[in-house]
Amino acid sequence: MTQPIPFLVPALWIAWVIYWTVSAAKVKATARSESFWSRAGHGAPLIVAVILFALPTLPAGFLFERMFPFGAVTYWTGVTIEVAGLTFAIWARVFLGRNWSATVTIKHDHELVRGGPYRWVRHPIYTGLLFALVGTAIARGEWRGVLAVAIVFASAWRKLKIEERWLRETFGADYAKYQAEVAALIPFLI
Repeated sequence: MTQPIPFLVPALWIAWVIYWTVSAAKVKATARSESFWSRAGHGAPLIVAVILFALPTLPAGFLFERMFPFGAVTYWTGVTIEVAGLTFAIWARVFLGRNWSATVTIKHDHELVRGGPYRWVRHPIYTGLLFALVGTAIARGEWRGVLAVAIVFASAWRKLKIEERWLRETFGADYAKYQAEVAALIPFLI
């Protein structure tokens, strides 16, 4: 198997951020948006998770110890999961179209999207990003990756609960039916 490629994992994330930033320009106008403090409640933990992943390996503490021996199989398994997760998130972002927002918002003429990846999970962008982070943690191979994934999961769960409340207020029975039929993050589970 091919040896690990230095900087491939962060390069994939940088490419994703560039795509995400460019595609954010073509969205509908916002009708309702969460407050700064609400955004900070789920945004600040993401910064902590990014720092955990970005720090160089340090010879100090449990978080920087390896979960398993470093090798090509582990690395490429992680990269494959990362690519699959980022691809799924991008597919969801494309399918959501102009209804997308980085923050919790309701758009003018907001539509309830139930097709594409939204037929399997209500929040496929979060699903994809969580899987991409799991892949990153595996490729990195240190316990700090597990902590970062747990932090991002808690942050995403908080944010999706706010989104779902707003979507129920906006779409009423249609959204309640969608919630009853489709899992939030993992098909048939949660």
